[in-house]
Amino acid sequence: MPLSRKRGNHTVICNLSDFDALYFLDVLHGISDYTSAKGYSMLICSGENISYYADPEMVCGCIVNDVNTADADLLKIADKGIPVIVLDREIDSSRIKSIVVNNYAAEKQLIEGLVEAGYKRFAFLAGKNTDDNKERYAAFRDTLKEHGIPFRRNDYFEGDWREKSGAQAARLLMLSEEMPEILVCANDMMALGAIRLLAGNGIRVPEDIAVVGFDDIIISKYTELTTVTVPDYERGYLAAQALIDILEGKGDFDTVRIGARVKWRKTTKDFRKK
Repeated sequence: MPLSRKRGNHTVICNLSDFDALYFLDVLHGISDYTSAKGYSMLICSGENISYYADPEMVCGCIVNDVNTADADLLKIADKGIPVIVLDREIDSSRIKSIVVNNYAAEKQLIEGLVEAGYKRFAFLAGKNTDDNKERYAAFRDTLKEHGIPFRRNDYFEGDWREKSGAQAARLLMLSEEMPEILVCANDMMALGAIRLLAGNGIRVPEDIAVVGFDDIIISKYTELTTVTVPDYERGYLAAQALIDILEGKGDFDTVRIGARVKWRKTTKDFRKK
């Protein structure tokens, strides 16, 4: 049976992080296309605002892609009878459905290609302590270990997903007596920040140091960044489809994992020409 909702309530709330607009454009586009086609409207908010708007009198469901929104807050929303779709984590609840990227497999494919290209000294720039970051770093470490490539703790840097933290990591790299051959960044924004700082100091990418990211945001194509392409439009579309299916009694709350693929560009050596 369809979930009960207030008569005429066909509004979906989208809770998105406010720190990276480029990243969410395609997600929103996918959500908007599906909800509009089905006669639903969309309300967008970020951070703590979701606790105010997520009321059965106002919305019939939630789509969340904001790591700063606590699991406990999402569980409270689900307890109100409002179904929740999350795109950035898995939560154990019969009223919350997760649609997540298989970060581990995609990052492993990236690192395997870099090893094949001949890189042996790696640095890693992490994002915030999220499921996405944990999976990407685990794949990075596991793949290096499988190939017998050592990784020094001094080559691990902490970022916050933003471009500024990529620039800060690049400044620290330049202090090293021997820079690594490649900087693996947990997302594109940090990779682009590092590249700009390096270029501003006369350090060439990839000749002096290679840089890779993850997400393939729109600007990455024009900066020729090697990265992992995440199907963000499709993620948004699937999230909206899953939510409306649940509302109409046709869906379930099983976790869905979607694939991603490596996009080789010019910030790394092209091993495929060997």
